[in-house]
Amino acid sequence: MSGTTAYLAEGPRVGIRHFSYRDAEEFTTLAGKSKELHHPWLFPPADAETFAVYARRLIEDPAKAGFLVCERAGSAAGRIAGFININNIVTGAFRSGALGYGAFEHAAGRGLMREGLAQVMRYAFGSLGLHRLEVNVQPANEASIALVRRAGFRLEGYSPDFLFIDGAWRDHQRWAITAEMLPGH
Repeated sequence: MSGTTAYLAEGPRVGIRHFSYRDAEEFTTLAGKSKELHHPWLFPPADAETFAVYARRLIEDPAKAGFLVCERAGSAAGRIAGFININNIVTGAFRSGALGYGAFEHAAGRGLMREGLAQVMRYAFGSLGLHRLEVNVQPANEASIALVRRAGFRLEGYSPDFLFIDGAWRDHQRWAITAEMLPGH
């Protein structure tokens, strides 16, 4: 665990914070243990070299914002539960970003990513000044679809051959939420 406790937002069980280069060992170890959970949907970096490239983009590229979802309580305090990235951030009249995310095996099915996603959404619509977040999900990825549906995203469309993943062009459903759709807005 990185020991970093300065969260950008906190909930009852998790906090979100930005990526750090110091997270390489914990992140890659967890990614290695989560290969079966992630396959065939995503392939997070599983070694120090690929993590450094991945983290550099999230840390240095103004069109990206990377967040680690970290547990807050007990002996697991500070442990990374998953990650949520906002990619392709566009400002101006569009004020939008595309989400990518993944839970690590030890955190899957515990509701930690649901709590972390709610915090990222509030941060994106508040501090980042975005108006819209979009998620593209492969239709067979039932866990991911359930996550965005519970978070209030609406299904907007279907994109055939949308992303090249695991050696083939994959169809995706497009889900989105705007700031006005958040409860209490």
